Amino acid sequence: MPNINESAALTVTELRDEETDAWDAFVQSNDRSTFFHLAGWREVISASCGFRPYYLYAHRDGVVQGVLPLFHVRSILFGNTLKSTPFCVVGGPVGSAVAVDALVDAALALADRLCVDGLELRNHEASLDDWSANDLYVTFSRDIDPDPEKNMKAIPRKQRAMVRKGIKAGLGSEVETSLENFLSIYSASVRNLGTPVFPKAYFLKLREVFASSCEVTTVYKDGEPVSSVLSFLFGDTVLPYYGGGLPKARTLAAYDFLYWEVMRRACENGLRRFDFGRSKQGAGSYSFKKNWGFEPQPLHYRYLPIKSDSIPDRNPMSPKYRTAVALWKKLPMPIANTMGPLISPYLA
Repeated sequence: MPNINESAALTVTELRDEETDAWDAFVQSNDRSTFFHLAGWREVISASCGFRPYYLYAHRDGVVQGVLPLFHVRSILFGNTLKSTPFCVVGGPVGSAVAVDALVDAALALADRLCVDGLELRNHEASLDDWSANDLYVTFSRDIDPDPEKNMKAIPRKQRAMVRKGIKAGLGSEVETSLENFLSIYSASVRNLGTPVFPKAYFLKLREVFASSCEVTTVYKDGEPVSSVLSFLFGDTVLPYYGGGLPKARTLAAYDFLYWEVMRRACENGLRRFDFGRSKQGAGSYSFKKNWGFEPQPLHYRYLPIKSDSIPDRNPMSPKYRTAVALWKKLPMPIANTMGPLISPYLA
């Protein structure tokens, strides 16, 4: 195994293919690990976007003590960063305190060797206080009851009325094996928001690698798909992650009905936690999730400049990108679907 850093009896090593089972066994057993720490992301992101992965794990006597997934993301327009982890809510180091320290030291050494502009770690918990902080993002999650009716009653009154509006509109939902409806709806939805769509190859690879842990739910009105979401399943948690809807979805309350259906099926299938994912503070999705009664929990993204002097600005809500977002909303779908995948991976 290629040695990256060694301190006393604890060794930090770069993951090899034959060691992924041990990596994932640690992730599944560690209560601070998430779906985004699974080794499958190494294949998904490297294969679909070409980013070089560096999956570092700390071990003692062959027993994994901590993990840190990293990707080298390079672009003429968007800079040169070592990041944990693009496309993901979190991905920073998890494990024992000693293992986390060793992993951060190894990441710093790797960042220096790669001559990157900076090192970014996406953490659930506050740490690395001497690094630059990006506290723009929050996450939303809570436990759900085994009884769907109790979950319905737990939704605040106004939001519950929107769910019932969707039910009264005659909406129905299906869990689908095909990505066709999801991809069509999602690409149109993000274009309408002024956001470049991710590569189709990325979603296909997600489905291939994570298989039954990657689920698509689509809402129909009179046989026509109107909203759809791709969710991840991890332990006892469902994570509706990539969602969208056609323009008529808002009038039909199809977004509200969609997430209710994901929640309803999850509790009926024995899952006990609903993770609404991350949102930018002040964004429309932030308000939508709060309306469901979810309380925002801060995410602690930390950035350490290596060759640069500041945190890169990739926030589409900033004045820097306002004109670009407005123009993107007006692009014809074929152009947006062609150009989007060339840009979006570097913004993730």
